[in-house]
Amino acid sequence: MAVLQQDHQTARAGSAPRRITPLGVLYLVLFLLGLLAPWVAYPVFLMKILYFALFASAFNLLLGFVGLLSFGHAAFLATGAYITGFLLAEYPGLSPALGIVAGTLGAVVLGTLFGALAIRRQGIYFAMITLALAQMMFFFFIQAPFTHGEDGLHGVPRGELFGVFDLANNHTLYYFVFAIFVAAFALIRRVVHSPFGQVLKAIRENEPRAISLGYHTDAYKLVAFVLSAGLAGLAGATKTLVFQLASLGDASWHMSGEVILMTLLGGVGTLLGPLVGSGLVIGLQHQLAQSALGDWVSVILGAIFVVCVLSFRSGIIGECQRWIARRQQREEK
Repeated sequence: MAVLQQDHQTARAGSAPRRITPLGVLYLVLFLLGLLAPWVAYPVFLMKILYFALFASAFNLLLGFVGLLSFGHAAFLATGAYITGFLLAEYPGLSPALGIVAGTLGAVVLGTLFGALAIRRQGIYFAMITLALAQMMFFFFIQAPFTHGEDGLHGVPRGELFGVFDLANNHTLYYFVFAIFVAAFALIRRVVHSPFGQVLKAIRENEPRAISLGYHTDAYKLVAFVLSAGLAGLAGATKTLVFQLASLGDASWHMSGEVILMTLLGGVGTLLGPLVGSGLVIGLQHQLAQSALGDWVSVILGAIFVVCVLSFRSGIIGECQRWIARRQQREEK
């Protein structure tokens, strides 16, 4: 298959000296902007963009690179949020890092259970199974005593990171959240460009052909699903630390729909698409909420989504990549 052949070609070319590419320069510029951003904009607003970007990246790993549409990713976000919030609230001396790790592991366990049930189905059946399982978790969170029902967990202490860094300071917390996002983004990029990622793309393009080549596609999809669930749980744990809150809104189907909107606007199957999509949606929500159009935020976002889908189906980053590819083809001719 094309993607697998491309992977072998990449491996043969691995001994060649590496050169700085325009994409590498772009990553470096974005990294430097991320370091300077909290001194220009409100850190909590930036952290909201980062954790939504992480959530959207986790979702995009499943939809963009495996071809599986999940309507239940909010369950993993809420699981990470609730576990982290509960541990930090009940054990104030606990390191925030341990709370985040526990929340992420909880989402991984839940993702394994969900994946084992849903991964053998495709298309709308897979989407409906994930939605049904997520709704079951929503009602579980309502009834579970440790979540405090509809009130949620409030005033979750941020604590001190490794007993040194006081996360009550918004700038300190921002750099911690930024480090989490950069590490998660690097992990996703490594997975996508690895031989494992090439197999995922082959499954997305033509699963029967991948099976005929000897790949156990269900196992590959399950690993990708669990990895996506874990990253979504990491986003939820980070959100709890930022806002000191874990609520039922994290587990609602609306949250799953919102992350789909961000991913499609930014570009499905692109690495930077979720970051651009989350920045656009959160930025618009913030600006519109402060204007006379505050009551029409959902309507305006829906209209923008329809226009974007009709105008450029590949999303903002996807269309940029297509434009660059066409330009390079014209230059070669």
